[in-house]
Amino acid sequence: MRRWGIRKGKAYEEVVHGITSLPVEKADAKRLLELVREHWRIENSLHDIRDVTLGEDACQVRRGSAPQVLAALRNVGVHLLAQIEADNHAQAIRRLTAQFHEAINLLTSPL
Repeated sequence: MRRWGIRKGKAYEEVVHGITSLPVEKADAKRLLELVREHWRIENSLHDIRDVTLGEDACQVRRGSAPQVLAALRNVGVHLLAQIEADNHAQAIRRLTAQFHEAINLLTSPL
């Protein structure tokens, strides 16, 4: 795949190679591009929520099972935040911070 654009004010072009387990008849250029774009759409949306909103990359917990536990808790948080009517996750967090009882109800109500 050939990509080009502008990063930090400079034009760039790069060729990226990939590996797939798809059979040749299902791995045409159009399908592969769809798969790559879908992967990055998911990756970018999860990164935005987990890292930007919940600060995952800034977390300095690195030992034992704690990183996995925190990742699981963040996943629960993302799931719960999706149930709040808000324009974005940050707004949902601010709403739950201000409406403590709503946060408790969200945690204690059956799914």
